[in-house]
Amino acid sequence: MKERIPFSSVLVYLLVAYSCSCSAFYLPGLAPVSFCEPGSGGEDCQTDIQLFVNRLDSVESVLPYEYDVFDFCKDAKEMRPSENLGQVLFGERIESSPYKFQFKQDVKCKAVCTKTYKKGEKEDSSKLDFLKMGMQLNYQHHWIIDNMPVTWCYDVEDGQKYCNPGFPIGCLVTVDGRAKDACVINSEFNKKNTFYVFNHVDIKITYHSGAAEGWRGARLVAATLEPKSIKQTDEKNVNCDGGNPMEVPGDFDSDVSVVYTYSVSFTEDNSIKWASRWDYILVSMPHTNIQWFSIMNSLVIVLFLSGMVAMIMLRTLHKDIARYNQVDQEDSVKFSSTKEKSTLYEDAQEESGWKQVHGDVFRPPRKGMLLSVFLGQGTQIFIMTFITLFLACLGFLSPANRGALMTCAVVLWVLLGTPAGYVSARLYKTFGGEKWKTNVLLTALLCPGIVFADFFLMNLILWVEGSSAAIPFGTLVAILALWFGISVPLTFIGAYFGFKKAAIEQPVRTNQIPRQIPEQSFFTKPIPGIVMGGILPFGCIFIQLFFILNSIWSHQMYYMFGFLFLVFIILLITCSEATILLCYFHLCAEDYHWWWRSFLTSGFTAVYLFIYAVHYFFSKLQIIGAASTILYFGYTMIMVLIFFLFTGTIGFFACFWFVNKIYSVVKVD
Repeated sequence: MKERIPFSSVLVYLLVAYSCSCSAFYLPGLAPVSFCEPGSGGEDCQTDIQLFVNRLDSVESVLPYEYDVFDFCKDAKEMRPSENLGQVLFGERIESSPYKFQFKQDVKCKAVCTKTYKKGEKEDSSKLDFLKMGMQLNYQHHWIIDNMPVTWCYDVEDGQKYCNPGFPIGCLVTVDGRAKDACVINSEFNKKNTFYVFNHVDIKITYHSGAAEGWRGARLVAATLEPKSIKQTDEKNVNCDGGNPMEVPGDFDSDVSVVYTYSVSFTEDNSIKWASRWDYILVSMPHTNIQWFSIMNSLVIVLFLSGMVAMIMLRTLHKDIARYNQVDQEDSVKFSSTKEKSTLYEDAQEESGWKQVHGDVFRPPRKGMLLSVFLGQGTQIFIMTFITLFLACLGFLSPANRGALMTCAVVLWVLLGTPAGYVSARLYKTFGGEKWKTNVLLTALLCPGIVFADFFLMNLILWVEGSSAAIPFGTLVAILALWFGISVPLTFIGAYFGFKKAAIEQPVRTNQIPRQIPEQSFFTKPIPGIVMGGILPFGCIFIQLFFILNSIWSHQMYYMFGFLFLVFIILLITCSEATILLCYFHLCAEDYHWWWRSFLTSGFTAVYLFIYAVHYFFSKLQIIGAASTILYFGYTMIMVLIFFLFTGTIGFFACFWFVNKIYSVVKVD
């Protein structure tokens, strides 16, 4: 396992990799490793192939567990490669394994170790029960060779092949005789109330030889395996050519002995390039056509909204402004009668009421402190998301660079405290606020504090359950150090410059006495408008959201960052245009309370995200257990809060620009 590239050198690596990158959409690794046969190697050519194991997870449980917890064969010289912050936060726990082999040296049925469980031994009973629990909940192994997942490829419907970057511990035939999950692959798995352990794996490693291209050695381009359940009668003379499956009875009424074995074969395939060695995994994953359908659907929504906004801006508003300006210049226009002048003014008033509230439209909002804090945090999240997705599109945050996506996001968030403090302070000063100390403290601590409190509570549950996803205490201290040592001071610096700047100048003066808002119709009342405002933005993202939730909770690889970045831009446009439209309708109804409404209109998309997450939990997941359910909704609430701040900030600044624009071109006495 090669060392990770430090985040501090990502820009240097960006330049180097861009100049020598292949035509692949993503970069499948940081540097190729060459392998040679034993006896012909050198300093630049390895002969030993190390197989690493990762934590085990399940689609039926949110709790991942380390490899050692299941009492599998251990490496005598256990070695853990260094893990970055993103890997630790995602619960990855990579360690060496006893499965060791050399390049181009086929192995035929080699025993690794034997695990014996004696009846009546409390410790053995506990270990076996945990192994059975793993099989019952369909926990999956995740093995790694040359920074590439060892996949289990099998046929699915329509003659297609699906390559799963994991394979099950075993399977269960229930008391009523139903074969669960992986038990359907073998007709011999038919004994009721019996577990079948996959104690043998046939590993096939495919390599690309460099001889044809003039470079020394070979590079690994695929690693697949087939799990099997084989009962060994003689531990010293193992036979992997079939036989009875390895049964573990549901009732521990006799001693159980499990012999773990493996076979390895090597195949040369020069048609597969090292730069595209992940393609056989990713291509087998569905959804490219669905992605394009999603994009086209979103583009139709954007075109519809753009047409509506264009119609308002180019026709209605232009007409309104021309009429109002004509009325304001009545001294320079000759009317045939006073009646004609009065009629023109009444038509202008009747046609649109948005100018009638020019003296109140920039009146500071209630709870301006909280709004400015939300906008500061939303700006920080927006910039972080944009840069992270941009780097992901270039391939630096691909699945091969494990943990890079989360590491990049966390580091960017920490370093972007300055714009958060600046935006919050500048807007708070514009609102006329004077409690600048409270403002800067809330900006630095409120939303991150809520996220950390939620995260800490979820981590306590993981600690209690003994899950590998529990963040070590040292990592929690490191996160707090990043927050208070870097992010908070940077937020203070941004707030200092924000308060030093003059308040944003408004295009019209604010009256001293607030104007009375007329009776509103149902659709121009605050709550219906806010509820309607999030529908179209959510319609643009819900298909992409399905794949993101799959990658998080169903442990599928997410690699379609090009689609995601495009959907990000579409979401940006949709939130802006939907908020502008509703803001215009409310101003025409002479309701000038647009500050919070513009934030909540697009921010309400997060509520639809939460509703969809609830639907996904009950319709797509098979999660059971109170701990897993609490963890799912606990982490979902963090996602919803971040998305709420992100979308709300987009809508607010779009509406802020729109309102400033229209009131700056009308002439007001």
